[in-house]
Amino acid sequence: MKNLFLDDKRVAPDGYVLVKSVRQCIEYLERNAVARLSLDYNLGKNKPKGYRVALYMVRRKKFPPHITIHSNSPRGRMKMYRLLARHKPKGVSLEIRPLPTPLK
Repeated sequence: MKNLFLDDKRVAPDGYVLVKSVRQCIEYLERNAVARLSLDYNLGKNKPKGYRVALYMVRRKKFPPHITIHSNSPRGRMKMYRLLARHKPKGVSLEIRPLPTPLK
């Protein structure tokens, strides 16, 4: 199983595959078994938010065993956390761990 990191600006941590858009993330989740998923909320101006990936998982009932929300957006990360916490199976771990803002 792979680890997946959704972010438009940050570099993926060692051991993670980087995807930069909601579309790429959902396509990857559909085609691969994912052990750990790390989600950002803001993915660029006028781009779909990471929340769409959370909605996809809820609607498809498809959750990796470990989910981390690493967004620095307080509102966005809580929106994703609340949705996933309500719908995830009991065995799925869910955590919030904001990362430093990337340098421009």
